[in-house]
Amino acid sequence: MEPLSYSTPGLLFPAISLLMLAYTNRFLTLAGLVRHLASQYRSDHDSQLKLQIDNLRKRITMLRRCQALGVMSLLFVTGSLTALFFESQLLARVSFAISLLTMLASLAISLWEIQLSGTALNIELDRMEDGKG
Repeated sequence: MEPLSYSTPGLLFPAISLLMLAYTNRFLTLAGLVRHLASQYRSDHDSQLKLQIDNLRKRITMLRRCQALGVMSLLFVTGSLTALFFESQLLARVSFAISLLTMLASLAISLWEIQLSGTALNIELDRMEDGKG
């Protein structure tokens, strides 16, 4: 097996950074939407708005998990580079593998959250069809 070099874990830095930026932007967008819908729900008490708010609560929780896993991935890839610096191939490989797994978990949760966003859009379309939107 070929030794792990600095360039392999180093490739994950830009990928993780872009992923974290995307998660943060999505989170901020959802936070604004929650504030808007909560304000609207206080005046309307529309049951479909409540469904939207519940959906957003789940999605925000999922995005926080994506962010946490992304940070863990960055920590482990940094650990892998540190292990390489101290010439510990085994520790570098294990840390890099964990980094990949946490990034994979983050992406899987992100995919699930995207599916929920489709549900939110369907709720909004149903609301429009009912003449409430």
